[in-house]
Amino acid sequence: MNENRKKSPGRPRSSQSHQAMLRTALELLAEVGFDAMSIEAIAARAGVGKTTIYRRYRSKEELIADAIEHIREEIVVPDTGSFWSDIDALIENAAQITLTPLGRQSVAMIVGSAAGHAQFAQIYWEKYLQPRRQAFAVLIDRAKARNEVAADLDPGLVFDVISGIMLYALIFPPTSESWAAYVHRAIHQLCG
Repeated sequence: MNENRKKSPGRPRSSQSHQAMLRTALELLAEVGFDAMSIEAIAARAGVGKTTIYRRYRSKEELIADAIEHIREEIVVPDTGSFWSDIDALIENAAQITLTPLGRQSVAMIVGSAAGHAQFAQIYWEKYLQPRRQAFAVLIDRAKARNEVAADLDPGLVFDVISGIMLYALIFPPTSESWAAYVHRAIHQLCG
């Protein structure tokens, strides 16, 4: 036996199988809810083996978090040279993503799944929200360096408040102004 021969890494992961897993996970989440769905049902409907799913994901919660995030576009933190221009660009980007039927559905799935499932909430927090919070902190740090906001402004708190305002206005749309105008006005009250 030749000990110098390298062991092959196995069959490459199929992008098509991965897409089928994600799509099926979302379909079942919408049809039967988080509690009633299972890895077995996802595998059967997606036409993959359970081991294929478990090679990529440690749990149902992790798979669902990835499936939801897969349909959402990543919000890029802008750098326009001005805090308020950056905020306006963020609001516009969020509106284009969130105010669509798919965006509303994904927000509902995130909130519904996280509210009743601590493990899902923790995975979503660590994998998706924390990196976004950290990226947003860069925007606040740039604004502090330009003396556009208070030096002691807490970027994590601002991110959380902005997220809360956006979610609230999504569920209870303002009647006297657009969603974007309402969110901008609320942020101005907080940071202005």
